[in-house]
Amino acid sequence: MASRITARIAVLLAAAHAMLRARWYLRHTQLGKKVRVWGAPYITNQGRMIIADRVRLSSTMVTSELISGEGGTLEIGEGTFINRGCSIGATLLVRIGPHCNIGPHAIIMDNNFHRVEPERRDEYPESKPIILEENVWLGARVIVLGGVTIGAGSVIGAGSVVTRDIPPRSLAVGQPARVIRTL
Repeated sequence: MASRITARIAVLLAAAHAMLRARWYLRHTQLGKKVRVWGAPYITNQGRMIIADRVRLSSTMVTSELISGEGGTLEIGEGTFINRGCSIGATLLVRIGPHCNIGPHAIIMDNNFHRVEPERRDEYPESKPIILEENVWLGARVIVLGGVTIGAGSVIGAGSVVTRDIPPRSLAVGQPARVIRTL
């Protein structure tokens, strides 16, 4: 009985510590209740960052990055989980809906930060918003490019590159990601 009580106390202390970390690392954001952070994420907020209730951010072993550039807005919805090693950057808008799961090493950026043409590579291209609707699941190492909306309840398979909109309740995989079935 005593070992159960000790284990329960350890769990409560770990949760409290994760919430304190969230308050520290996300202190320059609009922060919801019971947000938890594990590890030491890299946070840069030069625009607007809104983190809703019960968001969980893992930054253990590999640093996760949340960045909102000047004039950019990064919104993370309630109950979303962001796994270790993720890079999420908003120079215009990245909106992650409630109850999403972002796999390890995912990259979500609304700007390519350079043009493709050799003579224009030093130019900064226009940003295009990224929207992940409610309950989207991105597998490990998924890349989401600017101008994409991923519909509610969709799953993107590990290693996929999302270059165009994905309809709701779809399973998409590949490079570029293509819908292989509905859910």
